[in-house]
Amino acid sequence: MSSVSNWALFAHIIGIVFWVGGLLAAGQMLAGIRREPSPEAHAALARLARKLLKAMAHPGAAVTVLAGITLLGANPGDLQRGWLHVKLGFVVILIAVDLFLTASVARLVRRGSEIPASRVKLTHAVVALLFLAIVFLAALKP
Repeated sequence: MSSVSNWALFAHIIGIVFWVGGLLAAGQMLAGIRREPSPEAHAALARLARKLLKAMAHPGAAVTVLAGITLLGANPGDLQRGWLHVKLGFVVILIAVDLFLTASVARLVRRGSEIPASRVKLTHAVVALLFLAIVFLAALKP
């Protein structure tokens, strides 16, 4: 593996950790809103969730995708591997979940719209399962 590939792999791993960590942390902020009686606490947790997405998850997603493209450029033969197609499908789903969560948080910050607890829990579970599936495929390359 070349030096560029090593750095790209390092960036790819760090990026996914920040991306998924930011999504999970933002989800925890949303889950905490229901436990807080104060409207001020609701607003503060919603703003914190938005900051986590903007400052952690979204930059992590950008680094992950850019580093992944760099890795594919360095190893174009990987595009022929079935496990990579499945992994990329999971990444597309993770992007969709990210966009959904971002839109939900924006509505919450703007209008104070409630996000059902079941949706927060489902989003959290889907992010965690996608992360585990992506890591499994990347590590084992079945």
